[in-house]
Amino acid sequence: MLIPRLCRRLRSSLIGLGNGYNPMSNPLPRPIWEGNKVITFSPPVATSPLQKLNQLKWYRLKAKKKMKSSNPGVRIRYKLEKAKRKEEWLIEKLRKFDVPKGPAPVHDPEILTAEERFYLRRRGEKKKHYVPVGRRGVFGGVVLNMHLHWKNHETVKVVCKPCRPGQVHEYADELARLSKGIVIDIKHTIIIFYRGKNYVQPEVMSPPNTLSKQKALEKYKFEQSLEHTSQFIEKLEKELEEYHNHIALYRKNSEEAASIKIHS
Repeated sequence: MLIPRLCRRLRSSLIGLGNGYNPMSNPLPRPIWEGNKVITFSPPVATSPLQKLNQLKWYRLKAKKKMKSSNPGVRIRYKLEKAKRKEEWLIEKLRKFDVPKGPAPVHDPEILTAEERFYLRRRGEKKKHYVPVGRRGVFGGVVLNMHLHWKNHETVKVVCKPCRPGQVHEYADELARLSKGIVIDIKHTIIIFYRGKNYVQPEVMSPPNTLSKQKALEKYKFEQSLEHTSQFIEKLEKELEEYHNHIALYRKNSEEAASIKIHS
């Protein structure tokens, strides 16, 4: 009686695969034992929109089954795999925002004395107007505002908020490269630039090899998501390690208790 049942179950599963497996009308296929091996069926290869929808439903049911598992290790590993897939997807998305810098143009920076730097720094600090660098970071609009400010002033004050520790120096180097200005002073989140004695306003004030305002915002959102995903992965890896340590300690205590019981 057992062999005919297995044959009927195998035949019905194969028929379901041929016609397009519908996981909503028929839940996840039960495993079939063949000796010491377990035979499980994968979802059908998606060739039509309906089969693609059925395959997506199958994966969702499979994920739901893992999330409702009574084993904490299964749940943590599923979350970890999902977070790593998201991390790879975000890295691939951020690669599209990489702008080729190309060869650096020839630029001869002016040599300023200590007195000139002190004078320019004091003038820049007294200015009320400033160019903001916000969450979008450095993009074409920031360089454009610097050139517009240099039209009537020798110095420009750039305020970076929000800014992580050490990021203000990266902004200073990037803005100096794009605007051809001279960094006079960096204090906390404030950068003071000098336009130079022989400054000539360029025809194209926004460099072509920079991101637009909209693209810079999209890049910022992907970077924030990647940062949070990386922190979540570290947290899950720590939880998984603690779970394995707990299981190892439990098995060790059980073996010691069993050995004491045998000897006694």
